[in-house]
Amino acid sequence: MTLLGFVMLLCILGAQATVDLRNAAAMAAGLCNTKPTDVVFIIDSSRSVRPAEFEQVKVFLAKVIDGLTVGPDATRVGVVNYASRVKNEVSLKSHKTKAALVKAVSKIEPLSTGTMTGLAIQFAMNVAFSEAEGARKSPDISKVAIIVTDGRPQDNIRDIAVKAREAGIEIFAIGVGRVELTTLRQMASEPLDDHVDYVESYSLIEKLTKKFQEAFCAVVSDLCATGDHDCEHICISTPGSFKCACREGHTLTGDGRTCSACSNAATDVVFLIDGSKSVRPENFELVKKWINLIIDKLDVSETNAHVGLVQYSSSVKQEFPLGRYNSKKALKEAVKKMGYMERGTMTGQAISFLMDTSFTPSQGARPGVPKVGIVFTDGRSQDYIVDAARKAKESGFEMFAVGVGNAVEDELREIASSPVADHYFYTADFKTMNQIAKKLQINVCQVEDPCECNSLVKFQKKVEEALQALTKKYILS
Repeated sequence: MTLLGFVMLLCILGAQATVDLRNAAAMAAGLCNTKPTDVVFIIDSSRSVRPAEFEQVKVFLAKVIDGLTVGPDATRVGVVNYASRVKNEVSLKSHKTKAALVKAVSKIEPLSTGTMTGLAIQFAMNVAFSEAEGARKSPDISKVAIIVTDGRPQDNIRDIAVKAREAGIEIFAIGVGRVELTTLRQMASEPLDDHVDYVESYSLIEKLTKKFQEAFCAVVSDLCATGDHDCEHICISTPGSFKCACREGHTLTGDGRTCSACSNAATDVVFLIDGSKSVRPENFELVKKWINLIIDKLDVSETNAHVGLVQYSSSVKQEFPLGRYNSKKALKEAVKKMGYMERGTMTGQAISFLMDTSFTPSQGARPGVPKVGIVFTDGRSQDYIVDAARKAKESGFEMFAVGVGNAVEDELREIASSPVADHYFYTADFKTMNQIAKKLQINVCQVEDPCECNSLVKFQKKVEEALQALTKKYILS
């Protein structure tokens, strides 16, 4: 072996050792989730397997199952029992919890006849791993067969094992006692060193438990460290997941991700959505999903955030006014029902509608409550937007501008409030709009308005209360 070859071998062995150590550490730390897998145990219960030894096999199965993440969308487990005949003891669709699986395994009885291992592999391929028995067709779901046998098969295993592996089934072969190593190698997948195991007696089979638990282990990385989270302020790692927290002076909002500098702040938010023909129907559905992502971040209620929705193209259409829906569920359902207008792109006209109609008391806007407009467009406006955008901002509305594809960035900056960097967003592709939803933060606090109009509102309320009291007194007397 050359020096270079020796060094490469050391690197490969070192990398494998690192993976093995990482998996072992993950198992110990509880950071291991098993990858979604369809697992079928194929267990030999021929005459040579004594009743006490068969019980030890069942204990082995139970311990391996205990290390799996079992569930309909996680790992599914089946058990095939064989001797001269084959019996499907547990199908992949039968049990959805570890406890149920372990209980089913404990009830399996040995068949106590011959050793038709090839027939058992054939059965597993055609029946146990079929969709009818609960196997999944997704390429992301691995199919794994674990064969436990103690003797020489009485039928042909080589050809059927090849077919099973070609069908995408990864085969582990465990031999006990008098079994021939050649038999195990004919069944197992490559690399054989990883897929063939031998123990001298059934009393030692439990030693293989850890190996199979680690084989199915998918180490859960630190999602905070990798940045695979959407916490606005602080990410705190937890085993297999994360939770969010906020910096001092801020509180975590109802979505569990974003932070607010004030609590229970009332806000009127209106989406102004471009429904022109350049958007296209499939992208319009993505826009609706994007709107609902932002709604999820709001504290929607009768007293806090109210949301309105306006769609525009060559004309402007109010989909629903502020205050009509006071729950996230109702809002999101209404957004999903929004039809697609098509036609032109009159963004200036739409912003004027926002000022003159959407943010008026007759359309649900609340006096003294901060107003936020979120304008989405995918192209150049066919009318003049500068005056309408300036008036909206001068009226005290906080304006966000979101553009996709052919949107003109100069127009977006014109619409956006200051600081523009916090209010203007652009992406080239509709499919990446969800990233904008994560970044767009509506943090407004309601402050006491000292203006005369607010005082008049308070005075009017006091007069109404006094009149109600007088009326009640008069009726009682």
